[in-house]
Amino acid sequence: MASSPEQKKSYQVIKDFTGVNTQANRTAIKENEFSWLENAMPVGYGNMRIIGQRANVAYANSSPVIFTANVTTLGSCNINLNDYIVAFKDDGSAQAFNLQSKTLTTIATAGTFSATGVQYDQWKNQRMLILDPAKGYFTWDGNNVISVGSVGQIAIVTGGTGYNAAPAVVISAPNNANGVQATAVSTITNGVVTSVTLTEPGSGYTGNVQVQLFGGNPTNAANVIAGVSTFATGTVSVSIVNPGDSYTSTPTITISGGGGSNAAAQAVVAGNALSTIVMINPGSGYTNVANLVVTLSGGGGANASITATINNTPNIDVASFSGRTWIAQGRTIYYTAAGSYNDFTSVSAGNLILTDGTLHGNITKLLSANNFLYIFGDDSINVFSDVRVQTNGTTLFTNTNVSASVGSRRPYAIFPYFRSVMFMNDYGMYALVGSTTSKISSQLDGIFPNIDFTSPVYAGQVLINNILCAAFNFRYYDATFTNSYRYIQAVFFDKKWFFTNQGTTLQYITSVPVLGVTNLYGIDSNQLYQLYYDKVSAVPSIVQTALLPMGDPIRTKQALKFGIEATLNQGGLANVTVDSEQGSSPPYQVGNEVLWLNNLNISIPWINNVGTVIYWVYANGYVLYRSDAQQWGKYIGLTMTSNSANWVVNTFEFEHELRARF
Repeated sequence: MASSPEQKKSYQVIKDFTGVNTQANRTAIKENEFSWLENAMPVGYGNMRIIGQRANVAYANSSPVIFTANVTTLGSCNINLNDYIVAFKDDGSAQAFNLQSKTLTTIATAGTFSATGVQYDQWKNQRMLILDPAKGYFTWDGNNVISVGSVGQIAIVTGGTGYNAAPAVVISAPNNANGVQATAVSTITNGVVTSVTLTEPGSGYTGNVQVQLFGGNPTNAANVIAGVSTFATGTVSVSIVNPGDSYTSTPTITISGGGGSNAAAQAVVAGNALSTIVMINPGSGYTNVANLVVTLSGGGGANASITATINNTPNIDVASFSGRTWIAQGRTIYYTAAGSYNDFTSVSAGNLILTDGTLHGNITKLLSANNFLYIFGDDSINVFSDVRVQTNGTTLFTNTNVSASVGSRRPYAIFPYFRSVMFMNDYGMYALVGSTTSKISSQLDGIFPNIDFTSPVYAGQVLINNILCAAFNFRYYDATFTNSYRYIQAVFFDKKWFFTNQGTTLQYITSVPVLGVTNLYGIDSNQLYQLYYDKVSAVPSIVQTALLPMGDPIRTKQALKFGIEATLNQGGLANVTVDSEQGSSPPYQVGNEVLWLNNLNISIPWINNVGTVIYWVYANGYVLYRSDAQQWGKYIGLTMTSNSANWVVNTFEFEHELRARF
């Protein structure tokens, strides 16, 4: 009896690496897609590179940089051509690491800032703008952190008489030792001081500003008062409800209750009525508006009434745009005068309350990029553009809603990327280009149910393999490989996604362009790392192909062999399982390394005199890993894991036989 003919063998080759797709089942994604890629970057055709591991950021003496308390916000800035990584910590302090001098400096002591929620931006390359959710607006100039309590409103109580020249204006020194002293100039008309104009609002003021006039030889000296402008919460403001009438002198304002202290206000009378109220001291610690009492007494007039409110609206974000500082507080955006980071009172300064119904809650983020100021809400995005100053000194700009349904409440996951703005919300990653918002993460839909959005979500740009990528860092429950929560990065470039693992507890990341190269830094257990930098140390990588129908999803396949083409610069070992819809084979170990084993079958490493592992290899450069395979199913694929560094996967290959249908 004649023997049956040999079953024809079939082959499958994968070289066109197009990235991860978790949206569909592993059996339903394209044959050139992957169900998981971790620390393996699909650079191009036949070019999947194992990326670098994180490396310690170190002092000049090579010891690692470790911050002294738990970091809750990580940022960066450039001041006077020095690049800094700035860490805000849960004790309210802040430290800055200079990447050029490799020195760590405490820039703010404990209690300066809130424990969480600090936001930042950069003013030119002169200072870092810092906005605390409760304690207000600060700047750091590379030497001193200064509270931007500035001199705000200036009012003339009496203009005096008999001035033969405009008197010099001297404003008292700021309350903070390192603050900037405010300056102003006066104008007279017919011997009377008619205006006092700020030329420098200053910084470091908290209250009780004194204004003195010198010179001009007056018959009767003028009396000028000034208030303080601050973005701290727990402060008091007093406003006029009814100006009243018949006032012949300045009435007294008394503020009590409310749970705080030191708030003080002074009224100004003009035309026998109240004309304005100046907050001499906004106070601090006020929380209870129900028992806040403000009274008006004296002055000889009648019918005037005033009211007091407590500022309890949290500060949201700060941005530098169009030569101004912009601050979001609740739904209100405040902006400085043109060319100033601290003047919120001049005629070209102002504020705008967003009344759009598309902004359902408060503002969540301000971002300056691409000649626009982007204003994010939970589910909306507006842009400010075309900022200009009218002939009367007031500021105009265009406010356009570009998204009425998509936004983000993840402020640290919103950043510029080329000519777009990238952001992540609780259901996707998006790119905003011009006025068009597009979801770019449909391939990652499968991971979103497992993301822990109670933990920090950060993002930034980074150059990997000479390609500028966008990286999103979040805490993820890995039900496939570790059965545990860990931080991973979803990395995007050229319409492709892959994942990286740079430390399972790496919570915070920030981008820093250094000498034209955009690097990504991260914090793990308060230690500072540069991500993707170390191309020598062990790197845990995972590559999981699609489950392939091999051109015929109806027929069963018998896997016979698999091959992996790779290019290596040193030793490389990998464990490979052959997978089907039925399960996975035992692991096959492939590699170009010669393993030295002791009598307990434990690998013995070779280490040179500087502590570097020496790899014994039988081949370098191009290597074809190949092995017999035992697996069957309608769909066949591979899962490859490795701890080897700096190698390139060129091709995945399968040999199989077709078996029965159905």
